[in-house]
Amino acid sequence: MTSTRYLPLMGRLLIGLPFILFGLGKATTYDATVAMIEAAGLPLPPVACIGAVTLEIVGGVLLVAGYKVRPIAVVLAIFCMVTAFYFHRNLADQNTFVHFFKNVMMTGGLLQIAAFGAGALSLDSYLNSRRERSTTRLATVQ
Repeated sequence: MTSTRYLPLMGRLLIGLPFILFGLGKATTYDATVAMIEAAGLPLPPVACIGAVTLEIVGGVLLVAGYKVRPIAVVLAIFCMVTAFYFHRNLADQNTFVHFFKNVMMTGGLLQIAAFGAGALSLDSYLNSRRERSTTRLATVQ
């Protein structure tokens, strides 16, 4: 019972915090990040950079908080796979190989979150229980 309560929180922290850190890293090295996106051949590198920074920071914070985790996890999973195929596709290079499969593993963890939700210690759980209590009160009053 305890693991069912705390493990989802730990999983969200271990996946969400790196997104926040990577997003902040991209934000503080904006020019280098835009150059890397441009080198990968993606369109509108400045817009893509701002989008990636926003997605990583906001998505990471929402994961850690446990708010709307199912759709956020799906979006981040797609982001991880797109990133793997655009930036880590040279699997002959050992470093790139490791980063590619890191993204694949993160995608697996995110899909688990999408499938099973945020767990008991999350804003999603708290808000659902509040909604249920208010619905029960309304039904009792009527």
